[in-house]
Amino acid sequence: MTRITVAKGDGIGPEIMDATLEIIKAAGAKIEIDEIEIGEKVYLSGNTSGIANDSWNIIRKNKIFLKAPITTPQGGGYKSLNVTTRKFLGLYSNVRPCVSLHPFVETKHPKMDIVIIRENEEDLYAGIEHQQTDEVVQCLKLISRPGCEKIIRYAFEYAKVYGRKKVTCFTKDNIMKQTDGLFHEVFNTIALEYPEIESEHWIIDIGAAKLADTPEYFDVIVTLNLYGDIISDIAAQITGSVGLAGSSNIGEECAMFEAIHGTAPDIGGKNIANPSGILQGAILMLAHIGQTEIAEKVQNAWLKTIEDGIHTVDIYNENISKQKVGTKEFAQAVIDNLGNKPAILEMVNYSKEAVLNLPKYIKKAPKNKELVGIDLFVHWNGTDPEEIARIMQSINTENKELTMITNRGIKVWPEGFNETFCTDHWRCRYKPTNGKILFKNQIITLLTKALETKIDVIKTENLYEFDGKPSYSLGQGQ
Repeated sequence: MTRITVAKGDGIGPEIMDATLEIIKAAGAKIEIDEIEIGEKVYLSGNTSGIANDSWNIIRKNKIFLKAPITTPQGGGYKSLNVTTRKFLGLYSNVRPCVSLHPFVETKHPKMDIVIIRENEEDLYAGIEHQQTDEVVQCLKLISRPGCEKIIRYAFEYAKVYGRKKVTCFTKDNIMKQTDGLFHEVFNTIALEYPEIESEHWIIDIGAAKLADTPEYFDVIVTLNLYGDIISDIAAQITGSVGLAGSSNIGEECAMFEAIHGTAPDIGGKNIANPSGILQGAILMLAHIGQTEIAEKVQNAWLKTIEDGIHTVDIYNENISKQKVGTKEFAQAVIDNLGNKPAILEMVNYSKEAVLNLPKYIKKAPKNKELVGIDLFVHWNGTDPEEIARIMQSINTENKELTMITNRGIKVWPEGFNETFCTDHWRCRYKPTNGKILFKNQIITLLTKALETKIDVIKTENLYEFDGKPSYSLGQGQ
């Protein structure tokens, strides 16, 4: 018997969770349930995290969390509890199978069978944002080597265990050479450890286009957080419906299982929502906790129900379906099919779930790190790059000088273009004049002179070389 934590969520959440629990209990799932309240009600009670401390304690004690969709109120500084949960519990791997149910669910891609493995803790989802000037806000994209190594190794281990032939990496490292470049570099390194598995890399934009047009080309896709969020919804939709897909969020100690869709408040409480997404999450949960026979029993019954043409409104098609049913009726049909197997649709074998070899990350030896410059980000309301260059050159010293100014990343000085539109947010780069190394006390001197000159410095960024390699971006146009 495994004790799990359950949250019924918002919108359609309570009814699809009730349907799912009814199905897996009827199948013989050996679980005990602790139910917690999270989401909109908790947010609106004044708790900006959307979850009480007692609920966190229950989740951490049980380690297994089955969660229905929740609503994060718009505005007001509320943080997404979905993102927070993944990070707090170290759920670094988001696994989303997307399989075509052709010919029983209408799709243009009958041969589609993809698993998208998404990094779950980093990237722009760090949620570190600041307004820096009247016209410019920033969001920090954070990518770590441990984060890259853990998710990429998970993808290759998943492919190995489940007999997948290829792992494809999606990044945008032609533009984000430091962050996405690190992910691509780690992918190439780890791929060498799995010579039996084909590996390849696609730039995310053309890769997403290929996915939407020819999904059967792909097998396992591994990618960063934001890209994975987007393409997994695309992939789920082109199988026939986002409402059919579930996902697992796996960490070293805890795991969370959920549907990939939202709360759909407009149809909440109307007995028309499709419970398949959260049911698929529950099936992944059963496999994860070792109840693989029950997982396969439920999956077979669900597939048989789909084959029988018993469909909720989101996938109902009068040319394919035989009966349009509500949430409760669909759940009952799945229960009635327990013990039956599909005739055409293929079952997933869950018996190997525990075989993934996922060693803990081992820190690498530190590189030689040298400070070679500094960027001062300045709030200035003028529009002429030559004028701000004269202002910023006034704080040059004998050992550091202004070498470049960018605006929104585009080089505007020296030799900028008049056609470039400039906001009030300027990056001013200073480099040493005598030798390569800059000392931090020299930065203090520079900032002191900026303060005396009434220059509004809103942020600084140190420029480093690691083992002699520049580890910062050039200005666009340099």
